Amino acid sequence: MLYPLLFENNFHRLVWGGTRLKPMKGVPADNEPIGESWEISAVPSSKSVVKNGALAGKTLNELVEEFKEEFVGKCVYERYGNNFPLLIKYIDAAKDLSVQVHPDNKMAMVHHNSLGKSELWYIMKAEPNAKIYVGFKSPISQYEYAKRIEDGSICEVLQEHYVKPGDVFYIPAGRVHAICGGIMLAEIQQSSDLTYRIFDYNRPGLDGNPRELHTELAKQALDYSVYPNYNVEYNSVINKPIPLEVNEIFSIKLLQVNRAFHRKLYKYDSFVIYMCLVGNATITLRDSKESITLTEGNSCLIPAGVADFDVAPNNSTGITKLLEVYIDNKNF
Repeated sequence: MLYPLLFENNFHRLVWGGTRLKPMKGVPADNEPIGESWEISAVPSSKSVVKNGALAGKTLNELVEEFKEEFVGKCVYERYGNNFPLLIKYIDAAKDLSVQVHPDNKMAMVHHNSLGKSELWYIMKAEPNAKIYVGFKSPISQYEYAKRIEDGSICEVLQEHYVKPGDVFYIPAGRVHAICGGIMLAEIQQSSDLTYRIFDYNRPGLDGNPRELHTELAKQALDYSVYPNYNVEYNSVINKPIPLEVNEIFSIKLLQVNRAFHRKLYKYDSFVIYMCLVGNATITLRDSKESITLTEGNSCLIPAGVADFDVAPNNSTGITKLLEVYIDNKNF
């Protein structure tokens, strides 16, 4: 019964949002500030709903509860139960996002009974001189952190990164960060909506009131260390999976392809997610021959029990780019 799943659109209106996500997903453009498209979500306040096939209308949460390890994989189900572990998004930042940090699993469980939030960004589009903040550029104490929040100078000690399409950043829980205006990116993260805002440029939210800051929680969550490198370096090759990040939370590969390929991923004992960044592709199961067409700006989920399939790019004008996401239960 299981097959590759597509999901209904799930847009989030945000004060810093832009107008590019709807057209990217084939929805007529308007002036509504859409900051995020939640592609695959089991967050209780914003559940993904299947739009194709016999399971259309069911939520992702319902499918995990119904199919269990056949849906997410035996090891994943043993670890997370009925809680789907990842959240997949596209983000369009017309304006700067707040300076923020996310808690790790331990802190999130203590304070919120939730998973923590580590994430990875793949830059899809960037206007000239567009930048992000990731990490500190010089050592900072908790005392200095508090003073810089008070006087609004926190950005002076953050590491700036001027970005271009194809740049990748892994943001582990505890690392300070902010997406600035003019950037569209794909984000893979733990299934958590926990964000501690550190600084929000003294601007009002959509309701006209200042947005809440989480200064004290952020002080506890922050990793104050300075690291020599914050971006993910990789060799850009064609028709070969490119590892971007492999850890116990998620494994992410970039696929840049101009020919069909076969993927048999049962060994990882996990569902598989594809985000289509450029072009489009047809995904066909080996056993049942069930297929979907995954178009640019959209995402799909292949259940663990049917993770043997072919991917055929349909981009006649060039390279199709996909992000492949799963949980590596073989090596972790």
